[in-house]
Amino acid sequence: MSALSATSPRWRGIAALNRRLHRQALNAFMFIVLAHWAEHLVQAYQVWVLDWPRPAARGALGQLFPWLSTSEWLHYWYALVMIAGLVLLRPGFVGRARAWWTVALVIQFWHHIEHLLLLIQAQTHVFFLGGTVPTSVAQTVFPRVELHLFYNSIVFVPMMIAVYLHLRPNERELRATSCSCIHRARTGRAAIAPEAPAA
Repeated sequence: MSALSATSPRWRGIAALNRRLHRQALNAFMFIVLAHWAEHLVQAYQVWVLDWPRPAARGALGQLFPWLSTSEWLHYWYALVMIAGLVLLRPGFVGRARAWWTVALVIQFWHHIEHLLLLIQAQTHVFFLGGTVPTSVAQTVFPRVELHLFYNSIVFVPMMIAVYLHLRPNERELRATSCSCIHRARTGRAAIAPEAPAA
């Protein structure tokens, strides 16, 4: 019998996460994603508007806790949290929303590989691609601040498209879903359905 059989407690937990708890789980996940985005936007502001040297541009939390901006473990764990959130919440999406959510997942998987390479280099002090510091594959072409903004953008945009479509399903998608996020959409459509003409 599979570890995730339909009767196992783990499967029931994942099923609940994608049905009655999907809205709350998605909101919590999006809070984490937006907080991370805010840190990168603050860092970009520090670099391009305040003209701070890049090592000093550590984002908001990095100013209070400088080790955060240099911790490859922290960055790698965040990449894993993103993978976990995208995988665990994916069954709650259907149709077009699921397609876009999957695009975000595939891109985030590569982003995770890049962070894994950085973590391995930071732990072993063996630097790849001729670098003198931990260097990701794409970092050989793009500076790190710009690269992180790029990666976060190309993961975030399909996620937002997925959430938008998830909350505005077409009729086929509405019939296929059992998630709590669009309960209001169901009742709203039922409430605005045209009335039968009076006889």
